[in-house]
Amino acid sequence: MASNLKFSDDALTVAHKIISRYPEGKQKSALLPLLHLAQAEFGGWLSPEAMNYVAGILNILPVEVYEVATFYSMYNMKPVGKCVLEVCRTGPCWLMGAEDIVKYLERKLEIKVGETTADGMFTLKTVECLAACGTAPVMQVGETYHENLTCDKLDTILSDYRNTVKEPISHFAKKHIKS
Repeated sequence: MASNLKFSDDALTVAHKIISRYPEGKQKSALLPLLHLAQAEFGGWLSPEAMNYVAGILNILPVEVYEVATFYSMYNMKPVGKCVLEVCRTGPCWLMGAEDIVKYLERKLEIKVGETTADGMFTLKTVECLAACGTAPVMQVGETYHENLTCDKLDTILSDYRNTVKEPISHFAKKHIKS
């Protein structure tokens, strides 16, 4: 069954620009940025149809896309909230209280890691190193890092997102797609 899933004209232009960075026969190297683009374009997650579409653009097998997309925590394999809260779980963050941060978020949002709040606002994930060890514990939301986290800081951060975010926040900011 064919899908009618397609990039917008602007996103397709960006995709071709990304692909053109790589030598002929090496277009598969564009896979990671194209997956970011697809995730931003198609609701914040990569459905099988979205991954098949990317495979078609790159002229590779869908399984090659699935292997990569399921390996990295930055790609979402199911629908997510408008704000994906990614808390670093590696050693330095854990030593500085990331486990307590995750437990607090689970209680506050009434979800477990990997789940989305009933209102569709927040998804909670734990991820590998966010490269901010000196300011641990750290959480990433889209392209924004929140460092030196405490429960009080989290209350403010969550409130700010609830009050200001209307559209899903993506790692691949829409600024990369020219209007």
